[in-house]
Amino acid sequence: QVQLVESGGGLVQAGGSLRLSCAASGRTFSSGFTTWFRQNPGKEREFVASIRWSDDNTYYADSMKGRFTISRDNAKSTVYLQILSLKPEDTAVYYCARRLSGGVISIPREYDYWGQGTQVTVSS
Repeated sequence: QVQLVESGGGLVQAGGSLRLSCAASGRTFSSGFTTWFRQNPGKEREFVASIRWSDDNTYYADSMKGRFTISRDNAKSTVYLQILSLKPEDTAVYYCARRLSGGVISIPREYDYWGQGTQVTVSS
């Protein structure tokens, strides 16, 4: 089993920045992807960014390119999501997820493990 714990969310003013963390524990795998999604009530979970474990290649939703950066620290078993120039529409619960295989990385149901989420609220 893999446990994922997100942190770093909070209330920020528009234009500010945040760095979210996704700390992994339990069984380790060197394959697959760790991905950030976000979700608002009544809406589907939205793909944000992903990092592939085999080579650290990163992937972003088109609408997220430029302000979002995904990275990882192997020593800490942690994946980060840096968000710059926050906008009110970035308000959401941000989840990290882990999948052990390849495929379409933007589909939430393809993921094996999920964290509990961290709330990001951006005030205008």
